[in-house]
Amino acid sequence: MAATKNDAEDLLQDAFIIAFNKIHQLKESDQFGGWVKRIVVNECIKYTKKNIVVKDVDESMLEDIPEEETEWWKTVDMVIIHNEIKALPEGCKQVFNLYVVEDYSHRAIAQELNISESTSKSQYHRAKQLLKERITKYLAVHG
Repeated sequence: MAATKNDAEDLLQDAFIIAFNKIHQLKESDQFGGWVKRIVVNECIKYTKKNIVVKDVDESMLEDIPEEETEWWKTVDMVIIHNEIKALPEGCKQVFNLYVVEDYSHRAIAQELNISESTSKSQYHRAKQLLKERITKYLAVHG
């Protein structure tokens, strides 16, 4: 969710420092993984709020968004998908990661990033379009 590898490393280090300082708050040791993940996601959201501008959209644009398509991407190598996700514009990438990877709702994303729910939906739709275009082009060239 960070713009660069260095930013991602800094965020991860900050998250582990926070976890170390708050380890006494963890009640069940078997929940450690989920607890640390939540700290990391929260640090990424803070980073997004501070460093990335997610542009608002006109809600009328949402009328043209089609319903979910078939899951064409399931046949594509995950390395290709991962590289293309990393190359998305920052706003799209943040919303896409929160929605798809972290399983946030558009309402939760909107609240966390201080954007409208419509903006979250449109950024997600744009991310999907860009990914499909880029991956389709990649596959056409590289097979």
